[in-house]
Amino acid sequence: MTSEPSQSGAARYVLFDVDGTLIDAVDNQRLVWRTWAERYGLDPDEVYRVALRTRPMETFAQVAPDQDPEECLAALHELEDDDVRSGAYTAFDGASELLSTLRPGSWALVTSNYEHRVRGRFARTGLPVPEVLVDAAAVEEGKPSPVPYLQAAARLGAEPEDCLVIEDAPSGVESGLRAGMTVWGVNTPAAVDGVHRHFGSLSEAVRDVLAFVSGPRLHGLEGSAAVERS
Repeated sequence: MTSEPSQSGAARYVLFDVDGTLIDAVDNQRLVWRTWAERYGLDPDEVYRVALRTRPMETFAQVAPDQDPEECLAALHELEDDDVRSGAYTAFDGASELLSTLRPGSWALVTSNYEHRVRGRFARTGLPVPEVLVDAAAVEEGKPSPVPYLQAAARLGAEPEDCLVIEDAPSGVESGLRAGMTVWGVNTPAAVDGVHRHFGSLSEAVRDVLAFVSGPRLHGLEGSAAVERS
């Protein structure tokens, strides 16, 4: 078993992904893509299958190569904005407790979505918004590039080795690892490849996340399984 990146005596920070990590938006995403697919006369299930593993422009190229990708994107953004205003959202168990307990300036959000949508979802679920929020418009390279997480660390005044990334998706995990940060996975039945620790749910990770930011060193791995990193 390999150890997590070495920890200094400096302050610690937590960088959170949003969708799938703090907010459960799977049903919303599925509905948005279904509505979009129906507008273009496409098979909703096939479109969603492609959308799960590609970025929107790549999705359009595969499922609607004869359509103007900019128009496709505008239609998708319209549906996503409507969903933020009218869709039903829930925060994962433990999200409110965790974010409300973390000291201001010790955490950030790093998302492939856009800031106005994140703020809308957080307002509807009662979650606090931190000072630092790195969204899709803030970086030229999104996840799995390390750029989003590195930008968040820089804006917090943190060194990468003092940052803990909380993620649920392979691209986000890769982004955090490439940034040289400790990465824990949540809300998946099995560990995403590369994570240093895996928790079946966000609520199971709350105690350990708070311990990471408050302690001079992380003591032990009780409460979850440590995952070997190759």
